[in-house]
Amino acid sequence: MGGKVVGRRWLADVTPHDYLLVMKSVGIADLKAHLSDHLQSVRRGETVVVLDRKEPVARIVPIGASEGGLVIRAATRRLQDVPMPQPVPGVPDVVEVLAAERGERLP
Repeated sequence: MGGKVVGRRWLADVTPHDYLLVMKSVGIADLKAHLSDHLQSVRRGETVVVLDRKEPVARIVPIGASEGGLVIRAATRRLQDVPMPQPVPGVPDVVEVLAAERGERLP
């Protein structure tokens, strides 16, 4: 897969990948013409990226692939009860730096 930069940069110029697997890219016309073949690839565990004029617009993934994604858990305590982390030695405090900069600009 490749292409030229014409007007705007194509995402298709970058090798699309998911973890260690290279994804298969297909145009809309090819997807419509060979839908069964592409779905068979998805059944085997492959991911198919759908391109509209060489721009990625969708990703078809195996049904089980989405189950290992983001897991939302209920909070175990209130945010106010979480202790602030200790400052890192040698790294300036961002709030102090901003206050100093703003103080220099204020009359």
